[in-house]
Amino acid sequence: MIETLTSVFENFWVSLAGKLLLVALMVPLIGMVLGFAEMKLSAKMQARVGPYFAGGRWGWAQLIADGIKFFQKEDIIPEEADAPVFKAAPILVLVGTVALFVVIPFGPGLIFNDLDVGIFYALAISSLSTVGVLMAGWSSANKYSLIGGLRAAGQLIAYELPLVLAVVGTVIMAGTMSMQGIVEAQIAAGYPYVILQFVGFGIFMIAALAELTRIPFDMPIAESELVMGYVTEYSGFRFLFFFLAEFANMFTMSAIAATLFLGGYWLPGVPEDVLEFAGPFILLGKVFLLAFAMIWFRWTFPRFREDQLQSLAWKWLVPLALVNIAVTAILKVVL
Repeated sequence: MIETLTSVFENFWVSLAGKLLLVALMVPLIGMVLGFAEMKLSAKMQARVGPYFAGGRWGWAQLIADGIKFFQKEDIIPEEADAPVFKAAPILVLVGTVALFVVIPFGPGLIFNDLDVGIFYALAISSLSTVGVLMAGWSSANKYSLIGGLRAAGQLIAYELPLVLAVVGTVIMAGTMSMQGIVEAQIAAGYPYVILQFVGFGIFMIAALAELTRIPFDMPIAESELVMGYVTEYSGFRFLFFFLAEFANMFTMSAIAATLFLGGYWLPGVPEDVLEFAGPFILLGKVFLLAFAMIWFRWTFPRFREDQLQSLAWKWLVPLALVNIAVTAILKVVL
């Protein structure tokens, strides 16, 4: 009996350690891939050369060189800063990002933990970044950082509501909040939910851009106004944590959108036995397509004014999301 319990305990920790190690490797790798893609795509869109020294003519090692540079830089903490909070802020932002990987289904049964309330968990965890950003802005003892933190809090609060409401229609159609269950419901229906939930998909992607504070929603950074906003006083590896969190969050938000609206790891016409191998590649293809759209938006549109940002959230996205929920619920009952 004791040997059996010991074996179960050891297997559990080996499995948990393996999962944690996998996520720990995925986050910097995703940061490098999407960071490199952003540099090359932005250069192409603006007719610039882009990185081409580190790693040959493609500059593939530029992000590795940048990572080494960040770790070599001096870790500076402002004299008037609240040091414990200042140090904890980037860690909290990165931990919130890592925790999102828990409920993303990468293939049939290929999920860290299939929670019954997976989508609720994902949306709740994503709001941790708001706390981390506020901590960074307040603790820096810098007025630019404080303004950036307050802007970020107001923005993330405004867009958290349409982000949550956008997924309700999908949950109604699937009849479950499990991320794995939502993919299976789309497989059973024979079509991705974006066909009927295109309004919810559009709202989710716009709100996700705002949650990521990327152009045209980058008011918390706004280098022309606030230097670098809430990250102004950060240097070295602490700044790198914010950098990694941004690109890892881009991946997780795209993965959630692909799972809820685009069928996740499933593709119409692909046999189920093939999905066990091809599923992760199908999901990655959808994720990188959505990530490309986010990069494209950043280098195409100008920054919103603060009043335009709030108006878009409260006057347009929230009412549209509520109408989408009502229509979906009526169709669900009638049909």
